[in-house]
Amino acid sequence: MNYFSTDFRLGILGGGQLGKMLLSDTRKFDIATLILDPSKEAPAQYGAFEFFQGDLMDYDTVYEFGKKVNTLTIEIEGVNLDALDQLEKEGIQVHPNASTLRLIQNKGKQKDFYTQHNIPTAPYKRFASKQELLSAVEQSAITLPFVWKSAQFGYDGNGVKVIRTSSDVENLAEVECIAEQMIPFKNELAVIVARSVSGEIKTFPVVEMEFHPEANQVEYVICPARIDDKIAKKAREIALAVSEKFNHVGLLAVEMFQTEDDEILVNEVAPRPHNSGHYSIEASYTSQFEQHIRAILDLPLGNTDSKVAGIMVNLVGAEGYTGPVYYEGMNEILAISGVTPHIYGKSETRPFRKMGHVTIANSNMEKAREIAQKVKETIKVISK
Repeated sequence: MNYFSTDFRLGILGGGQLGKMLLSDTRKFDIATLILDPSKEAPAQYGAFEFFQGDLMDYDTVYEFGKKVNTLTIEIEGVNLDALDQLEKEGIQVHPNASTLRLIQNKGKQKDFYTQHNIPTAPYKRFASKQELLSAVEQSAITLPFVWKSAQFGYDGNGVKVIRTSSDVENLAEVECIAEQMIPFKNELAVIVARSVSGEIKTFPVVEMEFHPEANQVEYVICPARIDDKIAKKAREIALAVSEKFNHVGLLAVEMFQTEDDEILVNEVAPRPHNSGHYSIEASYTSQFEQHIRAILDLPLGNTDSKVAGIMVNLVGAEGYTGPVYYEGMNEILAISGVTPHIYGKSETRPFRKMGHVTIANSNMEKAREIAQKVKETIKVISK
C-alpha cells in the first residue's frame, strides 16, 4: 500500500507528547494522521490532519474514531479494548492489538505473563484490594519493605510506592495491586524492541536510567548504558524474548533491573514509544518514533545504531509551582553545543508534571554527562 501523500489514514489514540512526536514523522512522510484525545489542549492537536476530542475508555468514541482510519495505533495503554476487538474484526489494522494490550494494561496480569513464560522478574503477590493487602501484611505473609504497584492506570511514578510499615498501607488507594519484593540493584536499564507486521525485528541499544528519588520519575536516560558488554548482550536477549512472547507489532520498551549479582530482571513493559527512547531523535540514525511508524505500516525498519552518545534530561514541573508555565534558563542551554530542547506544549505546570525534555548529543560520553548535569541545574520549569 502507498501511504505517502494519499488518502490513507493513520489514527493515534492519545494526543500527548508521544503523539506530538509521532506526528513529526508522519508529517515528514506526509501520512495523513488523525488524533483522538480527551483534552481540548492536547499537545498533538496542532500537528494532526484531524483532531477529535473524546474519551479513550468509551467504547463508542473509540469505535467511531477507528472507523475513520485504515490503521490504528496508540500512544497510551488506557484505551477501550472491546472497541479495538470489534475494529479488528471489521478489518481495521490495530497495532498493538487488543490481545497484547490486555496482557500489558494490568500489571498483575503482566507479572503473571512473565512467570508463565519463564521471563526473569522480581517475586510478587497480587491483591484484589487494599484490605486484602493489609491483612497479608498484618499476618506477616509479606516481608517488609516491599514495592506497592497499582495494577492499572499508574504513570510517571504515580501508582508506585515503597511500603516500609503497615501504617503505610493505610494511605494507599483502594485498588487492585501487586506487592513486589524489593531487589537490590546496580542499574535500571531499558531496551526498545521494534517488530514489524511481517516480523522484522530490531533492538535499540541498552540505555541506563537515573531516577528522581522522590518522584520516582526518570531524570536522565543515558545511551549507551555504562555497563559491561556481556550485561548489555544479556539485556537485549531478554528484551527480544519478551517481545517474542508478547508477539506485539510496533515498539515494546522493556524496563529492567541489573541486580548486584548481574542478573537481569524484567520490571515492566510499554507497547509504544517510551521516555527511554527520546534521546534517539537526535542521537540515532532512526528515532523511536519513526521506527514505530515503519513497524506498524510494515515498512523496512531503520538503523537503530547511535550516531553519537545521547543523554536525555526530563523537564518536569518544579516543586512549589503551579500555573502558566515559564521555562527559566532556556537561552542559556540553547547556547550550549549539542543541546536540543523539546517542549511538549502543555500550558500549565505543576510539580513533577512532564513538560518537555532536553537531548545532549556528543561524541564523548563523559562530556555529554557533564553537559547534562549543567542543563539540569540551569533550566527550571516554573510558573509566573
